[in-house]
Amino acid sequence: MGDDVPVSAEDLENYETDMELALYREYRDVVGLFSYVVETERRFYLANQVDLQVRSAAGEVYFELTLADAWVWDVYRSARFVKSVRVVTFKDVNVEELAKAELDLGGSAGFAR
Repeated sequence: MGDDVPVSAEDLENYETDMELALYREYRDVVGLFSYVVETERRFYLANQVDLQVRSAAGEVYFELTLADAWVWDVYRSARFVKSVRVVTFKDVNVEELAKAELDLGGSAGFAR
């Protein structure tokens, strides 16, 4: 069939490390385009519009989160820029507005590009 060469655990670990480093570099390059950092139990997002609503049904409280113009931190996702995201969760949601000074990961903050 083909040249099926077994992949070692070290090769797989190196691949995953390279993917995570590439994702961090992409994050560093795009963070300045966004106003909010949003964290849920499953994902980390950057977004320019955030609407967080606290809902209740059958005595349970949950959160409905709608993001617009967003970027998703997900190493396995090929298209990380998304027009809109809707998340419904019973777990904590953290939304932070980024100050412009926080967005500068370049020279003035001491980080090399």
